[in-house]
Amino acid sequence: MTEVKAAGAGAAAGAMPAGVEGAMAEFVSELKGFRETIEQKLQAQDRRMTMLDRKTALRGRSPLSQAAEIEAPHQKAFAAYLRRGDDAGLRGLAVEEKAMASGTDGGYLAAPVISDTVQEALRGAGSRAIRASGKSAVFYPFILLEQLAGNGLPDPWSVPDEDGVIPEQPVMPWRGRITSSVAAGRAGSPQGTAAAEAEVAAFFGRAAPGDFAVQAGRVVYSGPDEWSYRRFILHYAHLCRLAGGVGAFLIGSEMVALTQIRGAAGYPAVAALRQLAADVRGILGPGVKLSYAADWSEYFGHHPGGDEARFHLDPLWGDENIDFIGIDNYMPLSDWREGDAHLDAHWGDVRNPDYLRANVCGGEGYDWYYASEEHREVQTRTPITDGQAEPWIWRTKDLRGWWSNWHYERRPGGERAAEPTAWVPGSKPIWFTEYGCAALDRATNQPNKFLDAMSSESSLPRYSRGLRDDAMQAAYVEAVNSYWADPGNNPEMEGGGRMVDLSRAHVWAWDARPYPAFPALGDLWSDGPAWERGHWLNGRAGAMALADVVRDICAGSGLGAVDAGGLYGVVRGYAVQGPETGRAALQPLMLAHGFDAVEREGVLRFVMRDGRAAAVLEEGVLAVAEGQGGFEITRAPDAEMPGRIRLSHIEAGADYALGTAEAAMPERARISTADSEFPMVLTRPEAQATALRWLAETLVAQEAARFALPPSLGHLGPGDVVAMADGTGAGGRWRIDRIERAGALLAEAVRVEPGVYRPLPFVSGTLQGKPYVAAGPVWPLFLDLPLLTGDEAPHAPWLAVAATPWPGAARAWVSVDAAAGYQPNVILPGPAVMGVTLAPLVAARPGVVDRGPALRLRLKGGNLRSVTANALLAGGNLLAIGDGSPDRWELMQFAQARLVAPGEWEVWERLRGQAGTDALMPAEWPSGSVLVLLDGGPRQVELPASARLQLRHWLVGPASLSPEDAAYRHQAVVAGGAGLRPLSPCHLRIEGRVVRWIRRTRVDGDSWEAPEVPLGETSERYLLQLLRGDIELHRAEVTGPEYEIPASVWAAARAGGGFAVAVAQLSELYGPGPSVRRNVDV
Repeated sequence: MTEVKAAGAGAAAGAMPAGVEGAMAEFVSELKGFRETIEQKLQAQDRRMTMLDRKTALRGRSPLSQAAEIEAPHQKAFAAYLRRGDDAGLRGLAVEEKAMASGTDGGYLAAPVISDTVQEALRGAGSRAIRASGKSAVFYPFILLEQLAGNGLPDPWSVPDEDGVIPEQPVMPWRGRITSSVAAGRAGSPQGTAAAEAEVAAFFGRAAPGDFAVQAGRVVYSGPDEWSYRRFILHYAHLCRLAGGVGAFLIGSEMVALTQIRGAAGYPAVAALRQLAADVRGILGPGVKLSYAADWSEYFGHHPGGDEARFHLDPLWGDENIDFIGIDNYMPLSDWREGDAHLDAHWGDVRNPDYLRANVCGGEGYDWYYASEEHREVQTRTPITDGQAEPWIWRTKDLRGWWSNWHYERRPGGERAAEPTAWVPGSKPIWFTEYGCAALDRATNQPNKFLDAMSSESSLPRYSRGLRDDAMQAAYVEAVNSYWADPGNNPEMEGGGRMVDLSRAHVWAWDARPYPAFPALGDLWSDGPAWERGHWLNGRAGAMALADVVRDICAGSGLGAVDAGGLYGVVRGYAVQGPETGRAALQPLMLAHGFDAVEREGVLRFVMRDGRAAAVLEEGVLAVAEGQGGFEITRAPDAEMPGRIRLSHIEAGADYALGTAEAAMPERARISTADSEFPMVLTRPEAQATALRWLAETLVAQEAARFALPPSLGHLGPGDVVAMADGTGAGGRWRIDRIERAGALLAEAVRVEPGVYRPLPFVSGTLQGKPYVAAGPVWPLFLDLPLLTGDEAPHAPWLAVAATPWPGAARAWVSVDAAAGYQPNVILPGPAVMGVTLAPLVAARPGVVDRGPALRLRLKGGNLRSVTANALLAGGNLLAIGDGSPDRWELMQFAQARLVAPGEWEVWERLRGQAGTDALMPAEWPSGSVLVLLDGGPRQVELPASARLQLRHWLVGPASLSPEDAAYRHQAVVAGGAGLRPLSPCHLRIEGRVVRWIRRTRVDGDSWEAPEVPLGETSERYLLQLLRGDIELHRAEVTGPEYEIPASVWAAARAGGGFAVAVAQLSELYGPGPSVRRNVDV
């Protein structure tokens, strides 16, 4: 490098030689150019690095250090497996989850290129699986912004503070906030200029369809070095084509602020989306439907302010490459507040389906709007009107008006354009590319709001108390679906179909992760806590509306005229215990959900308890009736009031274990306890709230009243609440329970408090589930049982299987040889409830309730429940007890069950020796005897009748594994066909030498109407024996229930001492059944 020094102070002044001057000028010019080139390159590099950090969390994550790689060898192991099929490095690796989202800890599970390969393969496999199932996939690209705290990026939506500093961008914001470098309306915004167009162009980039190719089953890119939006979408388009195609492809979603950026002429992002649609069409072809998923606040137009209205998306909606109007529809369906004074309170409940349906195309955003937040707070509603008779322009919810009209823009000042936009009325259907509502109270006020601790967008819907409310979510979905399913609300298109294509309405969100593992396993998925009150349908969609369950129970009880429209709530699971009355089946629901049944005008109406007053009774309103002295109040003794309420239920989610909720008054908790078992699935907060409400209701209702009302208040009836004014001497509110109409209305009522029925601020927290454990061996038991219902195959044994964890399903394979030839047999979709006794069980008289000590037992899995007396007599709670061998099982039932320790139960009030198994009842079943609950879990295996008494080999294990797997267990079984076994006779009597008995039957013997029980066999035959120990003294086959022992035989038997008479019924197929014996003493 040539060093050039300037002349010093003592240098001779004068003209620079021409050669030197030219060389110097050339050098300075080159130096300037070099500096500018270097600065440009550094700036470009800085932009690339910033873009990488901001746009791709995966590539912004710190790679593993060499030390960390030694400690966690996953990266090299996965790379070797995916590149070369070498799985040696995978053996022995512990399963370890690595965070794939932004975070300060960073790290890769696999190298970036390997991660890309895996993710692309999974997307393609998912698309192919959906298509193979007969469904149509919609590909929905989703921009996730992952700015973290301390990102230092200037927020385009903020203004500088007093020091001139612009706040940094919020944490993980919504993609709808992507805008120009400075948002519109802020000082220095480029919007409305060519600079804004340049920024949009830089965002979309220059990637072209031809920059992508498929190599070795992967999409590779060779275009401009940019992480641009076009590269993002075109890459996905090529992936979808590689996977065999999709039904529909969206070129973007909810980029509200981006599409509203205005350039020097028009909306540049909309023009870029049109070009992108054309390019995607070229990749995917004409068979794939294309569109853009606009936000509900974006689809209909851009209102910059004043009277200006622009249909900025119409060039896109009218484009030939766009097949439908995509809307992420989160329009509000309510404006609900606390208390009874707000403007919508007359609807009664925010979950009222009529109220919600009325707001699908009505209410805020259709009939009126709030001009400011101050107006919203006081509910000052401004009607939506238009001086040019086109109010639909300003109505967010007016899909029909927007869809069925030509669009004429309004210029500043309200001037109506002379020509319409590119939109042709009714030309394309509307798809709800998203719609949904969080499981939050009053979430319909703002269905798009959600709670997520990781996002700056997290917030409650307006006026929500933050309480979980699955019924609110269900009511929202039902309201939207039922409104648009009505042809009167959804106009028909020319050529067929409707404006809103409900077959293409997509509810947000159904998670691919399995419930309840998600959200219960927080060590695997960190977003589990957001599920509790989020938009997820998993774990909620299977619940039934409370009103539907009540109607179903009433219909099953023969009640036709019922009105359950006033019930709100969801039932996650409920078991009706046997042949109960409708009233008994409804009672647990009424207690859990807090509602009443009242008869009005011949109709049984169900109404929620809320403590709202149907009338206020002022002083002097009460009537005077004979025998009724004004307002009489009685108070029940404190000793009759429970101090503690304990509620057993099935816990929702996790492992559906038995749970208990308690509510107690500390000073009275020791007085008395009321226990109740609900055969119902409840969340912990629901169970706790039910117990607290039940206790509070009981204590408040300690006061009862009698009073008379004038005929003018004849509209009041049972279930109505009346508020007594202070001047009446009986303040407060009273619920009428009974009313007698005889001139004056004689009412009986109990005190109520509205606060008892307000939701309690419980949040469950993340469900606690068990981590995944690979399927292991199962515990199989074969049971050769008598006929239980009469519909079974009498020769085939039953199979019960339990396992921890349950593998999803178990399968049995059978063969005549132990080593080979196994054929698939029965599949068991669920585990049996099995266990062992923890104490001996002595014999008891069959046919009567054994009220001896409770039997303690331990279950391997599952739960027990108590049943009513009717359910017990109808066959409920049938239990097999035995030693584990196939042919020695006693059947017994129990009425009462109680959980006494984790996995340990006590059962009492037992019926022993059922279905003729009293003959198999020993003097004592020892501790450790095996138990199987016959509740539908065990299944009969499939065997021909010819296989009876023949050895069969069985392999039983997880259905997902082959029978050769080590998880399968082998058993060799010879089935005797206990279903063919005759029952032992009963009531054996010996009168002189005459022996008499009564026959029992194994089939259909429960009727009291028939004069004789069915025979159940081909002919009536018995085997009678005289026995001394094991020595047979005499044998006879007889054809009736009586036999006279020959005198010589009788004398010879008596001469040898005591002996026994045994009688057994004979079967042509089975032979002799068990016998009844009676000793003869000499």
